[in-house]
Amino acid sequence: MIYELRIYTTLPGRMPNLLNRFQNATLALWEKHGIRQAGFWTTLVGPSNNDLTYMIAWESMAERETKWGAFMADPEWIKARAESEKDGPIVANVASSFLQPTAFSSVK
Repeated sequence: MIYELRIYTTLPGRMPNLLNRFQNATLALWEKHGIRQAGFWTTLVGPSNNDLTYMIAWESMAERETKWGAFMADPEWIKARAESEKDGPIVANVASSFLQPTAFSSVK
C-alpha cells in the first residue's frame, strides 16, 4: 500500500468552496472510481490556514494511474469542477507526494 499526500492551498476566502466541492461532488465520484480516501484535514495551527490536506490509499502506482486518470476524465467531474469555479478559481497550488509506510508504521 502507498499513500498519496495532497495539500491544496486555496485562494483567500475560498476554503468553503473547496470543502463543499469535496463533500458534495468529489467524494461520490471517487467512490464511483474506487478511489479510497484515508483522511482529510484543515490546518488549525501552521503556516497557512488556507490548506486542505488529505491522503488517498493506493495498492500501487499503476492503480493510481488508472483510477486517477479515469476520475479526471469523467464528464461528471469536469462539470462539477467547472460549476464550483463559476465565481473564479478556488485552488492556488496543489502539492502531491507519494509515501510508503516504514516497517514499524502502524499503517500498512
